[in-house]
Amino acid sequence: DTARTRAEALANLRLSITAKAGSEGKLFGSISTADIAEACGAAGHRIERAEVRLPGGPIRAVGEHVITLHLHSDVNVEVPLTVAVEE
Repeated sequence: DTARTRAEALANLRLSITAKAGSEGKLFGSISTADIAEACGAAGHRIERAEVRLPGGPIRAVGEHVITLHLHSDVNVEVPLTVAVEE
């Protein structure tokens, strides 16, 4: 399947990941490209870890983030990611 077809399939994707966090909303670990690729897989989209772009480095705080999936040299998809506190 082409990058554009994959991009269209990802257009409405919203990811949600839960992680352990302290009282200030800082994560005890961080959300990495591997975690995001895994979350995409769980949502039914096969994404390689190398396709996940985190310009600010691993995500270390709860809240709303936007990640970029780099599917091809000129095909990028921005995906909203919510990081919630694991109860």
